[in-house]
Amino acid sequence: MIEIRTSEISDGELNRGVFATRDIAKGELIHEAPVLPYPNSEHEHIEKTLLADYAFEYGINHSAILLGYGMLFNHSYQPNAIYEINFPNFTFDFYAHKDIKAGEEIMINYNGEADDQELLWFDK
Repeated sequence: MIEIRTSEISDGELNRGVFATRDIAKGELIHEAPVLPYPNSEHEHIEKTLLADYAFEYGINHSAILLGYGMLFNHSYQPNAIYEINFPNFTFDFYAHKDIKAGEEIMINYNGEADDQELLWFDK
């Protein structure tokens, strides 16, 4: 259903993104990314590494590093996918926010809500 390919929108050193290998219907589960949660008090150590740009908020007192393809979805203020935190399963679950065509890059809004237009740290 998904694969990692070179992304034209990413300007990082690796330029990766998540792409649909087939049409994905709105509401369909795309990926369940396992998480490695850690207390926010430990985030100062993560801030000293490349992982700082990839950490997600995970509830009030924790942050998390996502495994699987979870950390490879690129950002858009007009995303075609959303994610929900599944605390009982320790996963971030990614769903199609709209129909996604085969070959299309799957994008999420890093703000957590599809329509949140607040500038991100890298846009400020």
